[in-house]
Amino acid sequence: MAKLVTPEEVMKRIQTGEEVNIIDVREKSETAAGIIPGAEHIPLGQLVLRKSELDQGKDYIITCQSGNRSKAACGIMEALGYKVEDMAGGMNAWSGKTE
Repeated sequence: MAKLVTPEEVMKRIQTGEEVNIIDVREKSETAAGIIPGAEHIPLGQLVLRKSELDQGKDYIITCQSGNRSKAACGIMEALGYKVEDMAGGMNAWSGKTE
């Protein structure tokens, strides 16, 4: 099971300049309201189809709206051999900048 990471921890990593690879698995209509700067948008339903866009040598933080789909996405990505963390609470819990 993927490790949970808090939105505050993700924000801290971004602020300290750490390499942060975020994948937002929400639908396009949801990301229109704002996405974490630099995050890659891959809807949950397209994750397996678009796995070639991802690098197995990188760690990824997965987010969605509330935390349910990111949990599912983490399970899929771990099964495919990726290292992932699940952002607790999703975008509902994010108080940082969005674009």
